[in-house]
Amino acid sequence: MAISTDMTGQEPSDETSDETSHETSNRPDDTPAQAGDTQSQSSAGPVAASARIETLDFIRGLAVMGILGANIVVFGHVASAYTWPGAFGVDPADPGGWMWITQFILIDGKMRGLFTLLFGAGIYLFMERTWQRGGTASLQVWRLFILMLFGLIHFYLIWFGDILFLYSLAGFAVVPCLRWSVKTQLFTGIAGYLLGGLVFGAFFTLPHSVMQTPMAEGDPAFAEMREDLVAAKVAQMADEEVYTQLVQAGDYAAVLAYRFETEMYDPIGNAFLFALESWPLMLIGVALYRVGFFSGALDHSKMRIWGWAGLIVGGALHLAIGLAVKQSGFAYYTTLAGFVGWSPVPRLMMTIGLAALLVVYSPGWTGALAVRVRAAGRVAFTNYLGTSIAMLFVFQEFGLGLFGELNRPQLYLVMALSWAVMLLWSKPWLDRYRYGPLEWLWRCLTYRELFALKR
Repeated sequence: MAISTDMTGQEPSDETSDETSHETSNRPDDTPAQAGDTQSQSSAGPVAASARIETLDFIRGLAVMGILGANIVVFGHVASAYTWPGAFGVDPADPGGWMWITQFILIDGKMRGLFTLLFGAGIYLFMERTWQRGGTASLQVWRLFILMLFGLIHFYLIWFGDILFLYSLAGFAVVPCLRWSVKTQLFTGIAGYLLGGLVFGAFFTLPHSVMQTPMAEGDPAFAEMREDLVAAKVAQMADEEVYTQLVQAGDYAAVLAYRFETEMYDPIGNAFLFALESWPLMLIGVALYRVGFFSGALDHSKMRIWGWAGLIVGGALHLAIGLAVKQSGFAYYTTLAGFVGWSPVPRLMMTIGLAALLVVYSPGWTGALAVRVRAAGRVAFTNYLGTSIAMLFVFQEFGLGLFGELNRPQLYLVMALSWAVMLLWSKPWLDRYRYGPLEWLWRCLTYRELFALKR
């Protein structure tokens, strides 16, 4: 089963891009995009630039770049390489596994977490605007259904690491909770996330214990389980070898046929796997938005303390996990346990800590690079799916044919070049157009209306 990666955490960002606006009450402003517009209160047009919560743009822009940092390994190699260095098709060129540990601490899971928080905030923001116009949740449900279709197209025809399908399902579950009190949303989200962390911890720690601990190794009661785990790993590697051969043969139709044959139900499986993370994080995002977290309405000195505490303590715990994985020699099931099973709580600490620090500090970052990061965030949906398409031409045989050929430093070079493309195109596009291409398409499909694209 393919595991959705950090895109794989990407927030498609219509709700928190073209509609990231606020009034003093932290409610969105329906001000038209240009002075002199005469759109009615029911208009779905873009908000004024001065009314935007630009912090959200910056966080999203940073996250969509970081998403690629997490996903670049699995773009260029089989899915197991995302967590386990032994699945690389070449020598990873990562002596001691320190690059793996660094990415695990700084990137993996945090970018998906940021986008999931923003997605939850965006669902509430969108519904605020809808309620102000007298609308109902049916519009949000329709919008999420469209997102689900985008996700299915992405998964089956472009890349198996999709997360849009998962976001749509989790979003459906968030909509009935939007009228809850802030406290209920926050505590339910935290409790649900911690429960999910316990489930992940138990599920992934058991195989590690059976395979790695001396007690289990000497206990005949675990012999059959050990054999099953070894067989499961061998089967996974065999399936991925078939996939590699298909990709390197250059027949993309055969790759798609293989995906439909062997991974047909993976979107549902992945949704179950991450439901214990995404739905709670979205609820937390809703609650944080409602108390003014993202708009900077909370006390900044306290946010700095929380932010640095979460980042430092969570980072230290990640380092401890990474060192434990390294001590095992990056054993297959220990790496899975560390990456997925032991990291949820420190990952939440780092995710919220990073969000808090970005809210506090990013408004002061006004240079040319910061402006371009914000622009990349405003067209994050297009950047996310566009990156998946671009990576096809980098790694598939009908393009550069680099699948299974690059080590970790070389993959990071591809990542850096892709970042440059995101930063170079996003701002000039938005200087001429109101939305990114896919943001515009999603908006038109949502409202069943053709909006003007050019400014």
